[in-house]
Amino acid sequence: MSYIIKGILSHKLPWALVLLGAMIAVVLEMSGIPSLAFAVGVYLPLASSSPIFVGGMVRWLVDRYLKVKFRHKNLSETELTAEGDKSPRVLLASGYIAGGAITGIVIAAKEMVNPLAAIGHRIEEWQTAHNPFLSGAYADLLALIPFFVICLLLYLVGRDLLLVTRPRAQ
Repeated sequence: MSYIIKGILSHKLPWALVLLGAMIAVVLEMSGIPSLAFAVGVYLPLASSSPIFVGGMVRWLVDRYLKVKFRHKNLSETELTAEGDKSPRVLLASGYIAGGAITGIVIAAKEMVNPLAAIGHRIEEWQTAHNPFLSGAYADLLALIPFFVICLLLYLVGRDLLLVTRPRAQ
């Protein structure tokens, strides 16, 4: 994005590349492939797009469950999608996104407050000295545990096994 902004501001945008990207987007759309999803998959590194893929797989599994659950209602594909989008599972997935964004802001803001920054640096020093997962061959292994727990919770909510909305008694 900065490359595009710098090119526009300096009037030296490589229009050949812009037109090539536009033509690729047109071909993708004509082929029935969403160009935005394709572009995100090409642009983002694997570390960022892998969680998106896993989230899509959880959604696919939940959608398969919903097709079985609502098969007696003979819902169209649009109605089935609407039925899946009005539940606690969508709110939970949105909370995952918002929670990550808010956490990033809090972590960035803590560096601006000196006492909090000092505490953060002491924690980092302790981690460097005592945490075997901080660096080395298995550095990312520890992060996979909460990631899989979060995925499992999302799947269980999607299958109506957790956070089930019950009709109100009147």
